[in-house]
Amino acid sequence: MFRCQRAVPLIHLRTCLCSSLTVGSDLEGIEAARIAAMTPTRDLRTIFIVALALVAMTLKLATAYNTIGTNDAVFFYGFAKVLNEHGLEWTYAHSRYFNHPPLTAYFLRGIFVLTEQRWCQDLGIHFPFLLRLPGIIADFLVVLVLLGISKSHFKIPTWALALFALSPVSLMVSGFHGNTDPIMVLPMVCAVWMSLRSRPKLAGLFFALSCQIKIVPLLLLPAFVFFWLSQGKIREFLIPAAIATTILWLEPLLNFPVLFAKNVLAYGSYWGMWGITYCLRLTGMPEFSRVSFFDLGPGQTLVITVLKMIILIAALIIAWQRRHTRGLAFVETLAWTWLMFFILAPGACPQYMVWFAPFILLASPSLYTALTIASSIFLFAFYNIISGGLPWSVALAMDESSQHWFVWSLLPWSVLIAGAVALWLKRNHGKLDLPLLRLEKVRAENA
Repeated sequence: MFRCQRAVPLIHLRTCLCSSLTVGSDLEGIEAARIAAMTPTRDLRTIFIVALALVAMTLKLATAYNTIGTNDAVFFYGFAKVLNEHGLEWTYAHSRYFNHPPLTAYFLRGIFVLTEQRWCQDLGIHFPFLLRLPGIIADFLVVLVLLGISKSHFKIPTWALALFALSPVSLMVSGFHGNTDPIMVLPMVCAVWMSLRSRPKLAGLFFALSCQIKIVPLLLLPAFVFFWLSQGKIREFLIPAAIATTILWLEPLLNFPVLFAKNVLAYGSYWGMWGITYCLRLTGMPEFSRVSFFDLGPGQTLVITVLKMIILIAALIIAWQRRHTRGLAFVETLAWTWLMFFILAPGACPQYMVWFAPFILLASPSLYTALTIASSIFLFAFYNIISGGLPWSVALAMDESSQHWFVWSLLPWSVLIAGAVALWLKRNHGKLDLPLLRLEKVRAENA
């Protein structure tokens, strides 16, 4: 929560981003949050939110135990079996579909060995259940972290936290889908929490852990780097992050770095399922018709490269221009980065809808609500179509006959665009409800 000090207008325009909350200071907001945290009402609020999170966790556990999930769960079982028999290098070399960091590979191999045990089979504990179990637990822990942020830093509306705890998006992705995306979100949110608490070492460690599940958190690295650089604590952040990453990536870095870079670092998601690339497919032009993430045509490759470059440049600009922001304004920096990514991304799978959720919640509960509604409709249509209708047990998005779910992805994508426009335009006597891009120089006061 910062006052933006207006600089003397320069002859040339310089695009900068300004915090959405301009009244008061971070210290005032933190103190108010702490005072509110000591009230009996806040204790009841915490109990209420935790109870909702426990209900959601129970529903997810029941769903995970009684279903197989999507073809992702089937693929992961195949990956786990191959990893157990042949190892990580062989799997990278023989499957372009395996694009996960080593820690995920070790996890898959571990739960495969576990589910092969007789006692595990006697209890009815199957591979898809154990695949989804860490994500279900992670969802609950994210709610606890958000409660901690709300108590100590800035208040999150009770209704918004309740919606997050019982989010239909989370219920479907964590309880049914069968992927590691919800696990990745937890250390990302913990890294934000540690940043708000001015603990760069723990922030670096948690950020590194998030990159061990999937590499997409690297998109947020510029924001974290410039945030700590502006405070003179960049080494405290980078050293733990580098050590943790080196240790966990040691096997591929020493033995097969090229394979690792090709499969993991160069992965770009599926062309033609989301946003701009889906709209290009709708043109009917043959060069844009293939749905895949490999063996794409020259036109598709060019579009993907341009979009990736724009996303990277946007992330760097946002991070640099908002490097002096603190508190909620720092979270808004991350939210803006996610918005730019999902609007411009050449591909996005349905389970990615959990990535931005906690960041948008913190930055703008109203936009989070709109995105939750839109994403829930999209995901329900997706799972219902590829499952062949209710009840869902196993959902296979493997053939062209089920690809008519693609059109539903336009709903959350459109809300993201509309939300970004609202963030840019909405003003109320200098106090903004949402982050805003302005043509002025940012000078935020230090907390």
